[in-house]
Amino acid sequence: MLPARNEPAAPISRAQMGGAGLRAFQGIAREWQLTPKEQLALLAVPETTYRRWKTAALAGKDVALDPGTFERLGYILGIYKNLHILLPQNPAQWIRNPNSNPIFGGKPALHRMMAGNVADLFVVRQYLDAWRGGWA
Repeated sequence: MLPARNEPAAPISRAQMGGAGLRAFQGIAREWQLTPKEQLALLAVPETTYRRWKTAALAGKDVALDPGTFERLGYILGIYKNLHILLPQNPAQWIRNPNSNPIFGGKPALHRMMAGNVADLFVVRQYLDAWRGGWA
């Protein structure tokens, strides 16, 4: 049931956002054809934890994620959105092809994204934000 016109909607809990974020990540993982190892590296979580979270999320349940995973998911979702705006024909190809921009060192963006630091996801997201704004 929808709230009455003057009644504010109930706030979304962190656990609800976690479940939704993981479901979105699964769609991205399929589209980008990420291996299980690549998925684990992007989220920087142990396999058992990820498997538990993924099972719950895909069953439509809420998942209480740690702040670091939330941050990583936010950057990944932003990267995904930017790629669909910038390269709507084949956004997944960009993350796997070698990139001549100095921040990638001739390697694919996915290599930088999986380097292990949340800052690496931030750098890729920032690069794509700048590209969208005409600065890259």
